Amino acid sequence: MNFCKLLVLIIVTIGLSTANAEQFGKPVDNASLLKISTIMAAPDSFLDQQITIEGTVVGVCAKRGCWMTIASDKRFQNLKIKVNDGDMVFPMTAKGSKAMATGKLNKIQLNLTRTKALLAHRAQQAGNEFDENTVTEPMAIYQLVPTGVEIIE
Repeated sequence: MNFCKLLVLIIVTIGLSTANAEQFGKPVDNASLLKISTIMAAPDSFLDQQITIEGTVVGVCAKRGCWMTIASDKRFQNLKIKVNDGDMVFPMTAKGSKAMATGKLNKIQLNLTRTKALLAHRAQQAGNEFDENTVTEPMAIYQLVPTGVEIIE
């Protein structure tokens, strides 16, 4: 294969590989990539640094596209990425796609009343029974506030 044909093949391949990616905000920082399970094992230690996560999109806000839930490498674990309404609008078609997101981890500390209400809501959505008397401690929720997101189809 001569040089010109090889160059055209490389350009076409690069064009096809990037054509299926949808970019939101700034470019994703691959150098700060961490497993979601690593972050969730000690989330408070990641609060003040830029991190990048990747995984399959398992949920998208149906109303405004203001959040996505990314599945962890650990089973039954995920991390929500959340933006202010309108900052980035994630499409419903992202569900099932691979995504990468760079940003800062945000901690939302709930009081006991809000913790019980959230857990009751989650149980209702899953069709499970919930006894609020079993909840005795408030919980914290962690979300990634992204500066850049890439959805790879």
